[in-house]
Amino acid sequence: MSLTDDELRGAIREHAYLEGDFVLRSGRRSRYYLDKYRFETRPELLGALGERIAALVEEHEPEATRLAGPELGAVALAAAGSLASGLPFLIVRKEAKEYSTGNRIEGVFEPGETVCLVEDVVTSGGALLASVEALREAGAVVRTAVCVVDREEGGTDALARQAVRLRPIFRASEIAQSAKSAANPHG
Repeated sequence: MSLTDDELRGAIREHAYLEGDFVLRSGRRSRYYLDKYRFETRPELLGALGERIAALVEEHEPEATRLAGPELGAVALAAAGSLASGLPFLIVRKEAKEYSTGNRIEGVFEPGETVCLVEDVVTSGGALLASVEALREAGAVVRTAVCVVDREEGGTDALARQAVRLRPIFRASEIAQSAKSAANPHG
């Protein structure tokens, strides 16, 4: 059974939305945190997210022949999107391996192929920007990134400055609004 957008948004809020004092990857402090592993490790949510990723790629980057996910957080999402779309995927390491093949990008692709990036939660866009750079250096065409949640804190603009459009499934404001509605269902 496929989840509706409202059901999926509510499930992400329920399982992954944490309130408190958190330091994000970007170094910024936040009063909330979206724990991606709490939604990426649940098969019913991962399957629904894979369907959404495949649909966004088909709509916004129909020329893509591959997906790519930065390690570690986006690998499960790229795999789910791959299963739903039939597109093979790549894994972008934070840095090249220091052993065996020495690869920074895992998986097979040809220079000139269009690759759509997949990410979990985007704040400043730092991890995606590093992946864009690595993929482009390897000869891939990267114009689009799909994410589960855009925290709406500058990532979209940072990616746009590198000619990459961010296409979120959800925005943080929607998840936060969903959390407020759940906490106060009568008003």
